[in-house]
Amino acid sequence: MATFVAGCASAQPQRWLAPNERLTATGEVTEFALPHPSSGPTTIALAKDGTVWFTEAGGNRIGRMSPDGSALVEFDIPTPGSSPRIIALGGDGNIWFSEHLASQIGRITPDGEIAEFRIPTPDSQPRAIALGADGNIWFGMFAAGKIGRITPAGLITEFEIPTPDSGPRALAAGPDGAIWFSEFHASKIGRITMDGAVTEFPLPRPSSGPGDITAGADGNMWFVELNGTMDGRAVNGNKVGRITMSGEITEFDIPSPTGSPTNVAVGPDGNVWYTKGAALGRVTPDGGITEFPLPAGARGVGLTAGSDRQPPRNLVNRLWYADGAGNKISYLKFE
Repeated sequence: MATFVAGCASAQPQRWLAPNERLTATGEVTEFALPHPSSGPTTIALAKDGTVWFTEAGGNRIGRMSPDGSALVEFDIPTPGSSPRIIALGGDGNIWFSEHLASQIGRITPDGEIAEFRIPTPDSQPRAIALGADGNIWFGMFAAGKIGRITPAGLITEFEIPTPDSGPRALAAGPDGAIWFSEFHASKIGRITMDGAVTEFPLPRPSSGPGDITAGADGNMWFVELNGTMDGRAVNGNKVGRITMSGEITEFDIPSPTGSPTNVAVGPDGNVWYTKGAALGRVTPDGGITEFPLPAGARGVGLTAGSDRQPPRNLVNRLWYADGAGNKISYLKFE
């Protein structure tokens, strides 16, 4: 059972993890309320110094705060109504984000200076964004059916996905050095090399609706399959999937029949975790699933693992998530 803890987290003594040591979820959730109503926090990224960065899709802002919830600062995005969605740490030390409705990629420095780069394809609806093995930022263009690459200097290259109207919804760097992505409309998982070569792997069912994807601790890619009507399409996934580097796919049914999983990440315990409405789900390597309720009124999205330390050192002991319904940034504690 999750418990609600208001305000700032208390200071903890320094601790170092032993090799291969894993932490366990405590069930304790801490929430930090955002100052503006209807900010719509969506995703979270952690800077190298442990600072927490997040998008506010409803408020058209980028937020930054310390791991204890203090020093909260919000930065207005220059383009009105850009709808910032996904955020990621770049190899240049800056934070990068997609502007879903402005067809732009944004970059914000640690000091809050924002630059915006227009994508050549208009109305492309960039969504997913991640750092590639080549040091560039890669992103998916949901409406255009393309994968894009942007250099730290802002040079953009676009790559066509072979399947028309594929709807690339999420992407992540894989252990093989490639970028893996979900094709929501096509019900496929895609892989693109740093040179732009694309391979696609169809899921067993045509209405699976794959969403968020992440690299697992087991060397495979893990993803969620959405459930319900999303972006104008009816899908009936409600599963967590795993795909090997050779393309072998395994699916695990989520026990709760209602609602939809949205985001996925590896937790401090080495397991795969997902958000699903008012719950967080944990998936073990063999596919065992357990769901944990969030505090009343919370709706979790945008998972990422992090630390309560600044700098984080080697201690990862939190699973951060954005609470769009509660207008909060929150975390589940591990110890």
